[in-house]
Amino acid sequence: MGPLVVVSQLATGLGVLAGAMLVKSAMEQPMAGPGGWQPPRCATCNGTGRVACLCSRWSDGDVGCRTCAGSGRMACSSCGGSGTGRPSPVQINLRSNRRP
Repeated sequence: MGPLVVVSQLATGLGVLAGAMLVKSAMEQPMAGPGGWQPPRCATCNGTGRVACLCSRWSDGDVGCRTCAGSGRMACSSCGGSGTGRPSPVQINLRSNRRP
């Protein structure tokens, strides 16, 4: 084995070791803690994923329907019950009023 082969293998080994250390440090840090990235909260349910059920809004005090299973709370229609905000797909059509 020549010196060039030894240096090449040493550099490869050090690269693998450095990559493993980066992966390990990334795995140890919390993703959604203080200082970590957090998805935006849903504005409708404030991140809970649940809103007041229709049966509790217009009832005379009793709650319970198939949608809420008697809890008086149903899944948020804005976020689908996840509690995180999601972008609304919007299509904008522009037509010019000018004639060429």
